[in-house]
Amino acid sequence: MARDIPPQVAVCGPGDCTTTEGEWAAEVGRLLATAGATVLCGGGTGVMAAVAEGATRAGGLVIGVRPDTDRSAVCRGLSAVLYTNMGEARNAILVQSADAVIVIGGSWGTLSELAFAHHRGTIPVISLGGWQVHDAAGNPIPAAKLATDPADAVHRALT
Repeated sequence: MARDIPPQVAVCGPGDCTTTEGEWAAEVGRLLATAGATVLCGGGTGVMAAVAEGATRAGGLVIGVRPDTDRSAVCRGLSAVLYTNMGEARNAILVQSADAVIVIGGSWGTLSELAFAHHRGTIPVISLGGWQVHDAAGNPIPAAKLATDPADAVHRALT
């Protein structure tokens, strides 16, 4: 018998984020949890820790997909952790496990997650204060839908 599985939304962002990015991530986590979505993240610091905290405070389920096996590097607020020991390759696992991806802020690891998500071509990819990609001529490439705030990002991810 098939059962309904809530949407899984990956929230990606830098481990060293700004205060604003952290606030956005916490609110995105809260809104996703309130909507009944499962939050996927990297399980580390910065945006990852903020989204986990926001979702957990709202009673949500949060899965961390770690690049290592270091249990001391895991952020608080995770419901479960997948220790991949695959380094940056875990970014592909995180994105392939998601029904939508929200990118908050930017770092090189976040850019790879955005690229993996866009390359899938079958899921919503939303950017909140994150990367904007341009071709060699300087023309924007629509790699993600641009959100104006956390509520807009979550709405775009879940619709």
